[in-house]
Amino acid sequence: MPELITSDGELIAEELASRGIRFQRWPARAALPTGAAEAEILAAYADEVKRVQSEGGYPTVDAIRLNPDHPDREALRGKFLAEHVHSEDEVRFFVEGRGLFCLHIGDEVLQVICQADDWIAVPAGTRHWFDMGPEPQFCALRFFHNPEGWVAQFTGDPIAQGYPLLDQLQAVAP
Repeated sequence: MPELITSDGELIAEELASRGIRFQRWPARAALPTGAAEAEILAAYADEVKRVQSEGGYPTVDAIRLNPDHPDREALRGKFLAEHVHSEDEVRFFVEGRGLFCLHIGDEVLQVICQADDWIAVPAGTRHWFDMGPEPQFCALRFFHNPEGWVAQFTGDPIAQGYPLLDQLQAVAP
């Protein structure tokens, strides 16, 4: 049973901060053309990339953009849905669409629908999973300390199977 359902960015930031998760709302100001390449996406958000890198020293940045016709969407969804941790912070700025971060902190699971304008930083070692939905539609900038980019250690815990997915939560979101 959810304890809190809200789209209030300040309240989300406050609740997450009390658990060590950073969350902010920034304007996703650039309209990206369909089929924009990674370099074009990063150039459109060069100011935001510079801001995050200057504050957190994340030398590696990429852009992930998935849509319903992406040929690897099912495999990627399955991989991201398995609970995992990273040896570094997981930092994302959503510039289009939405996705669901599920954060397993102690005995608690927080489900946060991130959408365009949302910036989130999940600390290294935080157990979590991510759902992009059966028909993904999102673009996010990803910031890393590791030059290899996204590297996960899977926990093997089946906890994610007991929680609603993005499409189920969107039906009850305010």
